[in-house]
Amino acid sequence: MRLTNKFVYVQIAEAKLQGDYVKASASSRELVKLGWKGGTGNLPAAYLTGELAGRRAIAGGIKEALLDIGLKSSSKGSRLYAVLKGLVDSGLHVPHSPDNLPSDDRLAGTHVSNYAKSLSAQSSDRYKKHFSRYLTRGLKPEDLSAHFKQVREQVMSSPLEVKA
Repeated sequence: MRLTNKFVYVQIAEAKLQGDYVKASASSRELVKLGWKGGTGNLPAAYLTGELAGRRAIAGGIKEALLDIGLKSSSKGSRLYAVLKGLVDSGLHVPHSPDNLPSDDRLAGTHVSNYAKSLSAQSSDRYKKHFSRYLTRGLKPEDLSAHFKQVREQVMSSPLEVKA
């Protein structure tokens, strides 16, 4: 898994003596093709990318995996654990502690929606500046939770071509 400020990349790989073989992968860039208008590097995008990668892994015959975070620091409720939750919710068995996973409200972007509502009530200029990318893409940040649910249904019903 690789997390940047703009994107999330997930790979399910098999380690062999000759080298690692990627069995399934997904990128938050792909979410745009499924209708995602939110940010591609945030918590909801991390969850959706994990779920997409997990579905592809299962379609490729993989049933279980181990989370390898490499040198990434571990913070409870972070994007790292949002990806893990997506993998687990897709049906992939990954040993973990549920204590580290973000809440369902945060995964759906409710915290962003609530902040957008409070900011729009305070200052129209700050709201427009802070959420300009959402607004440019045609998404009101207050509607992020509902949009997340729609795109999640798209992820769950998307064709399962295995990308390795």
